[in-house]
Amino acid sequence: MAQWFIALAIDVATALVIIIVALWLAGWAKARIDALPDRNARFDRTLARFLGSMARYAILIIAVVFVLGQFGIQTTSLAAVIGASALAIGLALQGTLANLAAGVMLVMFRPFKVGDYITAAGQSGTVEAISLFYTELQTPDNVRIIVPNGDIWASAITNYSHYSTRRCDMVFGVSYDTDLKKAEGIIRECIAADSRAHADPEPFVKVTNLGDFSVDFTARVWCDAGDYWNMKFDLTRAVKEAFDAGGVDIPYPTQTQLNIPL
Repeated sequence: MAQWFIALAIDVATALVIIIVALWLAGWAKARIDALPDRNARFDRTLARFLGSMARYAILIIAVVFVLGQFGIQTTSLAAVIGASALAIGLALQGTLANLAAGVMLVMFRPFKVGDYITAAGQSGTVEAISLFYTELQTPDNVRIIVPNGDIWASAITNYSHYSTRRCDMVFGVSYDTDLKKAEGIIRECIAADSRAHADPEPFVKVTNLGDFSVDFTARVWCDAGDYWNMKFDLTRAVKEAFDAGGVDIPYPTQTQLNIPL
């Protein structure tokens, strides 16, 4: 009996040591992984916290298996049960796990970041938050859209904010009897008068189409990405007003009704 108590005491003491060491090691590993973004700015903090929690739980689970083995409990069958349970849970949550995997990929490869304006999975908006399961977008009319990461990763992603500059394309139609050199000069003057338009690359202004009702000029102007929409709207108005002042007609489709006597 005394030997049994001694053996039990040794097993309990060993188990306590294993648990204490596992708790310390789990906390140390989680803290080290959580601190990775502080040492490397490219490492996402959300991903670091997730990996830190996974490492902590993995160490604790291994410690529990060792403790059970210390008391003579067969861990082989327990591991099989845990594996089967994990498989069943994985099958039940395969959609969620797909979003999780996609979230990890988005965080690691960074096709976009918070503050970027993107189009993905059929949705457009400014990225407000990126979690491991979903991405939150805010539309220009202040609507919140939650998009599963799996849908985003499986679709083409258009990031309008990735580059610091963008090219603004505009089309201006003039009537067929218009002096084309004069119309081109007016468009170029409006572009040159806008301080947001970049001189390099040089603005492109050419006749690109002979339509049914108009001769179409295409203007391509580079600007800072943040100035894109305001410059486009302002230039559209400026060219229209300059055309009016210069006597350049902007044609529009008309219909002529024929009166045929019966």
